[in-house]
Amino acid sequence: MKLTVVGAGAWGSALAIAFSGRHVVTLWARQAEVRRVLREDRENPRFLPGQRFPETLRIADDFAAAVADADLLLIATPLAGLRPTLCMLRDADLVRPLLWACKGLEAVTARLPHQVVADVLGVQALCGAVSGPSFADEVARGLPTAVTLAANDAAFAQRTALALHSPRLRIYASDDLPGVEVGGAVKNVMAIATGVCDGLGLGLNARAALITRGLAEMARFGVALGGQAQTFMGLAGMGDLILTCTGDLSRNRRVGLGLASGKTLPQILLDLGHVAEGVSTTRAVAGLASRLRIDMPITQAVDAILYDGEPVASAVDKLLSRDPKSEAN
Repeated sequence: MKLTVVGAGAWGSALAIAFSGRHVVTLWARQAEVRRVLREDRENPRFLPGQRFPETLRIADDFAAAVADADLLLIATPLAGLRPTLCMLRDADLVRPLLWACKGLEAVTARLPHQVVADVLGVQALCGAVSGPSFADEVARGLPTAVTLAANDAAFAQRTALALHSPRLRIYASDDLPGVEVGGAVKNVMAIATGVCDGLGLGLNARAALITRGLAEMARFGVALGGQAQTFMGLAGMGDLILTCTGDLSRNRRVGLGLASGKTLPQILLDLGHVAEGVSTTRAVAGLASRLRIDMPITQAVDAILYDGEPVASAVDKLLSRDPKSEAN
């Protein structure tokens, strides 16, 4: 299969490396200088230093040519880049079967990625999301990983998952597109909260409680948006949540650790040098949850810290002071 990956950050580069073993893969980056470095260095020195590109991986300069030759597109930009990329495809009449690997809710519209796709391209059956517990560095190194490929068209999900599946990057098909997308979005918010918890030294008991209650928030939100409850017990729900909340490679967890240490958000993001999707996603999720009257206290606490100037210690105290209730709620 001819696969074109649009977006050469850590995740796009890692997926391009992983899929090059079985497919003809082309990688395209928006900036000409980035493309030059990728081609000359045969690695991504900014986002995946030391991870060599396979000799078969092609770096394209011409967007239209790279897309026109593809059987399948994989958009691996940050979520903010999804709509502009889709517009480029539409305006150039280059729409192909496509997947996206970005996670979150669009900042201005609070729309999930598949809704953004529908906005730009109309209702398209042959499209879907790739999500699940996966750090780019480990995927690029060929360490065992399992993710979910979700689409509204179950046959497309099954067929594409089978084509992309390998022993080291196992891909499971799902027909719950909104549920898988919600899992990928909300877990980043919970990772910020867990970083705060760990940074304050609240202990492993508190971390376990926060992750578990965070999963409950994720599921409530996801079901309200049309997801299936069982999805949140799988790779794109609980699996991604556990990894992002506990793994040292998690950018969003590092945001929480920085907040707990007293750093400002601009300084934290500057130090990261990468996009932490949970920062913008928090505001979008908190706002949508409020409008839909979905109880999401952890999300609200993170939103208050990030956007309302709430001191970290005060936000934690408010969470701990909430009245007890049934665990089912």
